Amino acid sequence: MSFVTGAAMRSLEEAAFARGVSAEALMDLAGEGIAERLIEQFSRPGSAIGYVGKGNNGGDALVALRHLREAGWRIAIRAAFPEEEWGELPRRKLRDLAIAPEIDVPRHKGSGPFLLLDGLLGIGAKGALRGPVAAMAEEMATLRQNHGAVVAAMDLPSGLDADTGSGEAVIADLTLPVGVAKMGIASPNGVLRCGRVVLVPLKDLPLPDDSFLKFFCPEAFPGLLEPRAHGFHKGDAGRAGILAGSPGMTGAAVICTSAALHAGAGLVTLHVEGDFPPHLLSAMPPEVMVRPSPDPVKEAFEARHDALVIGPGTGHASQHYHASLLEFLASDERPIILDADALNQIAKAGRLDLLKSNHVITPHPGEFARLAPELAGESAVTACGAFVQKHGCTLLLKGARTLVAKSGQAIRFNPTGHAGMASGGQGDALSGVIGTLLAQGAESTDAASLGAWLCGRAGERSLANGPIATASDTIRHLGGAIDDWRQRRR
Repeated sequence: MSFVTGAAMRSLEEAAFARGVSAEALMDLAGEGIAERLIEQFSRPGSAIGYVGKGNNGGDALVALRHLREAGWRIAIRAAFPEEEWGELPRRKLRDLAIAPEIDVPRHKGSGPFLLLDGLLGIGAKGALRGPVAAMAEEMATLRQNHGAVVAAMDLPSGLDADTGSGEAVIADLTLPVGVAKMGIASPNGVLRCGRVVLVPLKDLPLPDDSFLKFFCPEAFPGLLEPRAHGFHKGDAGRAGILAGSPGMTGAAVICTSAALHAGAGLVTLHVEGDFPPHLLSAMPPEVMVRPSPDPVKEAFEARHDALVIGPGTGHASQHYHASLLEFLASDERPIILDADALNQIAKAGRLDLLKSNHVITPHPGEFARLAPELAGESAVTACGAFVQKHGCTLLLKGARTLVAKSGQAIRFNPTGHAGMASGGQGDALSGVIGTLLAQGAESTDAASLGAWLCGRAGERSLANGPIATASDTIRHLGGAIDDWRQRRR
């Protein structure tokens, strides 16, 4: 599913109107879809306040409020302008609600979440927030900062340019693009202001599929993670070989192997050097086969693994370990994911020529800067495209919004995850999940994209227990994330 500009979105809407779909029908679908997504995000009803401007974006928020009320939420409205200045459709949706806008600043009453729906401005708005809209945006910011409110933006945070992502816009915790994601969401400023991004598909809207940047979600990539056949056995579930951990960095091995197991690997084998602290092996999941060896790299590459995961926590391994890795990478053709210290060794040795089409690399921005210092200063999307044009591997660039790229394919944008996942070990878990998907035969860009989506979604699921998600929390919720993908539930 492609990202679109504001003009392209309006063209899609006009095409729907030409087929006989009414603007009100699209608004009703959008508002209902927004409410459904919000109900999925929160485990119980609470208070929802709609902040509305003059236009149809506010109408979407009003329809969503109606559906939230039917689901048990307490609702209210804050209006930036008098009703007589509104468009016809928003006025009609206000009459449907049969409540008047609040005059005073709302306060959270009762239990449950305190949700603010940002419906002040739509995708056609340009320039800085002004006048009553600016005042309402400031009010939302104060409630978010000081009173625990959660801001959900209808389509885009008000003030964010749909095309460029520029603007001192509302800071949302959750953005719900309607129909198609807008280009501004993927900009650096958009990433900072949109929070989590949850698409609201519209069945009556024809969708383009020709952009250089695609929104990765279950609706756009059907067929991944199909149910297992009833005769499935552990050999069918993939044999993942993992080279991870070294003295002082054993936690990476525990996290990586645990994630591989919870992602569904049939057999997981950890290869470590012989001086790997024996008392720390007890921290490994009992299902993992641990193979200490004088030459673990050689043993891992010569074993009958379907895919290899290499690098998490290997920074304190021996010089022979690292030299052996570069040697075996040159000739092995099976799917391999290279992360963390494996990437640092490749960068240190200047051996980017080793990166091939069977490799998935997963650098964070610092590791990527060591691999490609010549791309410093470029946007993440531009840098990803330039890197994979030069190197044949699949690149997963970590960040607040992960990107996945491979030469000849559109770059994929992962919308899942949240700032509470900014903690050590999340990358190790991601590597284990991707390694499992590769071992099960997934194509490299599918494995990388799906791994990012599942880990991000697992982290979102842990929000029910608080705003911080550790790598262990992510692993614990992987099963639920898999169910969410299959059921298109997010």
